[in-house]
Amino acid sequence: MAKLVIVESPAKAKTIGKYLGKDYEVTASMGHIRDLPASQLGIDIEHDYAPQYISIKGKEKLIKELKSKAKHSDGVLLATDPDREGEAISWHLANILGLDPHEPNRVTFDEITKKGVKEGMAHPRAINEDLFNAQQARRVLDRLVGYKLSPFRAASRAWPSASSTTARRRSKPSSPRNTGTWTPPWAWAGRALRPVWPPTTREKSSCRTLRPRPAPSKRALRGPSTPWAN
Repeated sequence: MAKLVIVESPAKAKTIGKYLGKDYEVTASMGHIRDLPASQLGIDIEHDYAPQYISIKGKEKLIKELKSKAKHSDGVLLATDPDREGEAISWHLANILGLDPHEPNRVTFDEITKKGVKEGMAHPRAINEDLFNAQQARRVLDRLVGYKLSPFRAASRAWPSASSTTARRRSKPSSPRNTGTWTPPWAWAGRALRPVWPPTTREKSSCRTLRPRPAPSKRALRGPSTPWAN
């Protein structure tokens, strides 16, 4: 039987599987598999702020598949990312799959290359509980602050939004652009350059009536009178 290696993403699983060969089966956990419940606080404040983890919604089928693969494998190696989030994912995987977190079933890869994968597989270790506790403390603190202050944040965001909307509505009638009586200057320029004929009723009312120019008088045609002209 092949050993089971669990990483975080399918892309890494495909690449690492090529480097390890047929003796290993590489699969992905698709990130976190357990977290605090979204509909409630999920922290027991009266008992040392103990977090109450549950399986993330939609990952029940994936957890079932991981348990089946771990049961039919020659061993399980947790190869999530080498940071506190990756350490937390490995801790939850070990808890779900029944692995001892103090056993050397944790491997990390500094780079996803053939050399980096071989180097990481050669140095298995136990789960770093300090990194896991750091991630857990951050998660609990975020939940306590966010869950307790979210109603006040929602109220503070709604008040300025409502007041600004009211101010905008009150200022609309005072602007000629919003009353329908304002005509942009380029519209008049376009109307002068390209008149429409025959004019519409609205244009007739706004245009002046042009009268025909009178014909010049005979006196104007003869020119000015002179004393010797008579």
